[in-house]
Amino acid sequence: MSQNTEQFASHVYHDRNFNYDSAKILPGEYYYTHQDMMITTVLGSCVSACIRDRVSGIGGMNHFMLPDGGDADSPVSSSMRYGTYAMEVLINDVLKAGAKRENLEAKVFGGGAVLRGFNSINVGERNAAFVRNYLRTEGIRVVAEDLNDVWPRKVHYFPRSGKVLVKKLKSVDPVLEMKERDYAGKLATKPVGGDVDLF
Repeated sequence: MSQNTEQFASHVYHDRNFNYDSAKILPGEYYYTHQDMMITTVLGSCVSACIRDRVSGIGGMNHFMLPDGGDADSPVSSSMRYGTYAMEVLINDVLKAGAKRENLEAKVFGGGAVLRGFNSINVGERNAAFVRNYLRTEGIRVVAEDLNDVWPRKVHYFPRSGKVLVKKLKSVDPVLEMKERDYAGKLATKPVGGDVDLF
């Protein structure tokens, strides 16, 4: 079993509602494509970065959470390593697929204060701050965002056009809450897999 914290999503299906081939990503997954298709996820305190080449339409989405803990005094705390790794995997795969770094743009979503017991450590706020800072450091322009607040969100992303549809969900889905808690628990106990290239 891979030790990587990000997995390429395998749930691809045809969404009859949108009449699009679609990839559904769960916490800890990502997906990228050069096809005209939709990538969808549901976010609570996790964050998704939608990154695309605005010229070619090659793009993708990740779904990640910074784990609790980590040595805040360390130059690269464990929480930063997980977020950095999630972003690096998506950006590197999009570039390998033919995207040009100078054409990259991002739209970011999530970071809601929706998990009971996580509010005191501001997981959603930390996730939102991380993704903004990371993209600013990398020189990737954020062209749209819907971060923080108290609602979970369903996100439908169309990388070819850059269109995003966001629906705020008025209640926390117990399955979403369970998946995010399970994901946070795995991150807290699993070592970061692979090398992280900071550039």
